[in-house]
Amino acid sequence: MDLADYLRFFFALLFVLGLIGALALTARKMGYGIRPTMGGVKKKRLSLVEVMPIDGKRRLVLVRRDNVEHLILMSATLETIVESGIPAPGDDPREGNNKESGPGPAATTKHEKAGGA
Repeated sequence: MDLADYLRFFFALLFVLGLIGALALTARKMGYGIRPTMGGVKKKRLSLVEVMPIDGKRRLVLVRRDNVEHLILMSATLETIVESGIPAPGDDPREGNNKESGPGPAATTKHEKAGGA
């Protein structure tokens, strides 16, 4: 192999890397990939806390919104809220001393709203 072969391989590699970069930029412009954050928002209100696979088709997802967590069972065709209104652990250590210990408010069901026990 002489210098011309090495240069040809080098330029072919640069060409392929350029195509990959152009495809990545195009995908990002079309909305695939990393989602841009809104300017001026200091703290995100929505976060994915934990994901636990149950089996090949289902998984449990713990989502936090405004310091309240929601446990969701997800599959390919169905999403079910398992538990809602779970108080999130405090991010600020000063808040931990002022909060009551124990479970937070439970989600209200139709039976409880109707005055049943």
